[in-house]
Amino acid sequence: MGIFDIGIIGGGPAGYSSALYYASQGKTVVIFEKDELGGTCLNRGCIPTKAFLHIADKYSELNTLSKFGINFSDVALDYSKIKEYKENVVAKLRKGLELTLKNSGITIVKAEANIIAENKIKTSDDEYVCDKIIIATGSKPKEIKGLEYDHKFIISSDDILNLETLPKSILIVGSGAIGIEWARILSSLGVEVSITELADRLLPLADWEVSKRIERQFKMKKIKTYRSTYVEKIENKVITLSNGEIITPETVLVAVGREPITIKNSYNNIDIIGDASAEIMLAHYAVSQAKELALNIPFDKKFVPSVVYGNPEISWIGQVSKSKEDDENYKVSVFPISALGKAHCDNSIDGFIKILAKDNFIIGASIISPEASALIQQIAIAMTNNLSVNDLKKVCYAHPTYSEGILETLLKL
Repeated sequence: MGIFDIGIIGGGPAGYSSALYYASQGKTVVIFEKDELGGTCLNRGCIPTKAFLHIADKYSELNTLSKFGINFSDVALDYSKIKEYKENVVAKLRKGLELTLKNSGITIVKAEANIIAENKIKTSDDEYVCDKIIIATGSKPKEIKGLEYDHKFIISSDDILNLETLPKSILIVGSGAIGIEWARILSSLGVEVSITELADRLLPLADWEVSKRIERQFKMKKIKTYRSTYVEKIENKVITLSNGEIITPETVLVAVGREPITIKNSYNNIDIIGDASAEIMLAHYAVSQAKELALNIPFDKKFVPSVVYGNPEISWIGQVSKSKEDDENYKVSVFPISALGKAHCDNSIDGFIKILAKDNFIIGASIISPEASALIQQIAIAMTNNLSVNDLKKVCYAHPTYSEGILETLLKL
């Protein structure tokens, strides 16, 4: 029987971050993981998907290089090498994480764990007494009636990472971050992509102008979009949509979000963090929860940025406008990326920065641009520290950069 200050069930971002934070304070920590350290983010989500996106973007760029005097012939796509690259990235990061945990004095138990008392955790062959127990068991792909996974024709965001070959065509159900990113990846790699969304616009959690721009970009990429549409029935791999249209994709990816993985817990003094808490299912939110719990560093849940990766990146934070009419409730400034010298140098002029303000303070921002994932952090820092629009106008922005676009947007408020 082991005795520890902290026992953590789940080795994803919430679990391993809290383990490291507690260990940095001299606490004895044991972390239980029945699968692979790193959780969904490292093994089946953020990291492998971004590895695929990186390759898809590089492949797409080949079609534009002739205008710069760079010509190719006989370019071939080897999907087995793409998978190998993804797996190498994941394995390297997982190995690094395990080493970091071990070097921090954290005990790693690779086994399924159950809570049997308010301070006791049991595996199949041992028991552990812990002064404090944290549940960080993560989440799994959500399943919906009529589109249950058979892991062959109807697949999840976990399954798609392990395909041996690319399908010729695919229907993606859902246009959240997962659906949008996989539409971008697969389309860039030559797959015929269709995407359905129950809401009246793609990426419905984002600003209406972001949705409008994505729809335009998808049209240019010949990605067929069906808004206010759902899958009505599937018979012998023939799909009837709610609008009456019939399609026959080779594969269906269901990307309608995730749901918490729960374990039996009848004790009130046990903390639940990360996706298991059923709050904001983002890795960086999980890390902030861990930081708040272990280090007592609070964060404002209103200022959690969202990012959709690909070319160009999409990000937003705080308030978003749901319609053109909704814009009238705020002071709005929109600046086109095409007005930036850096964008023209990079041949990446499609996008904009949009900031919503009230009483000289930013209340929300949306960005479609290269480096949008980094640009949104400038807004996050300003909002978190209650910096006014006038405060931010005093900042000297380097030239030529995409960050200059933030200054130009602010100057119009």
